[in-house]
Amino acid sequence: MILHKGETLFKQGDSGEYLYHIKSGLFKVTRLHVNGNMVLFNILYAGETVPHHSLITPKEAHGTAIALMRSEVEKIPVNDWYRELREDPKKPLEIALLLQEKVRFMQQRLDHLTIGTPAERLELLSEWLNDYSHGVQVTDLLTQEEIGQLIGVRRETINRLLRVH
Repeated sequence: MILHKGETLFKQGDSGEYLYHIKSGLFKVTRLHVNGNMVLFNILYAGETVPHHSLITPKEAHGTAIALMRSEVEKIPVNDWYRELREDPKKPLEIALLLQEKVRFMQQRLDHLTIGTPAERLELLSEWLNDYSHGVQVTDLLTQEEIGQLIGVRRETINRLLRVH
């Protein structure tokens, strides 16, 4: 299936009838907290099968995934996925490799959060996103608030950093 910028792949609380293999594109994953705060907590990219927390057992969606650009996704019925997991001895290793890749991504994101100045963090985020966005600028993909959430600074700081560049 093809999703265009702004279209929703899955919503927070969805029962999880499907997993999704991202063939191309990017998604942001946001979570609405009970106090009304909306937080961007993940970026999904080509090659991932999501939601990660449902790769072995089902669980409702933790957040809402929204396309940041035209994206192609394969919809996988969870019953087929879990049956294959039980029957195919190679499937657990495939899942372990998917999760390992995401752990490595999260380690890189943590490194980016803990390095240097906000300007350096913004540059690292821009460089990383460029690898997956095919040259689309970070400001065309995410709001200043979302960029700030990803690099650990306030929106006002992002605004100032963008004016300098």
